[in-house]
Amino acid sequence: MSGAGSPDIQVDGTGLTVVIVAGSWHEVVMDGLIASAERECERAGATHRLVRVPGCFELPVVAQEVASQEGVDAVVCLGVIIRGGTPHFDFVANAATDGLTRVALDSRTPIGFGVLTCDNEQQALDRAGLPGSPEDKGLEATSAALATARTLKALR
Repeated sequence: MSGAGSPDIQVDGTGLTVVIVAGSWHEVVMDGLIASAERECERAGATHRLVRVPGCFELPVVAQEVASQEGVDAVVCLGVIIRGGTPHFDFVANAATDGLTRVALDSRTPIGFGVLTCDNEQQALDRAGLPGSPEDKGLEATSAALATARTLKALR
């Protein structure tokens, strides 16, 4: 599993506001990712709200909008892209990754990257933070965004 060696980041999110932007494809996986992100915000004491989008391609534009809103300290983007038999996977994965990187740099707002890019549905389920899943990418993306928000606040 790719999660081997991942850090255990526990941040005090008190006073931070997080917007979770989540795609709608692959409902079971998305439900796990969202629940994990919301639990991590609550554990950390951060205020959060959820915004849904159709799919991963739409994540960057909505992340850009919410990152520009007053009082938003971090954005967590969640989605699932499963490889199919056409190059569509590569186009959507690259667009989401490049777009979210651009949003983070242009807005100077942490973007938690919880977009799963998997070869099959089982790989996505294994990373969704569901009961029995060996990995929890919703939690990881959220804790990384919270930690980065704290770092930026300290530097500013």
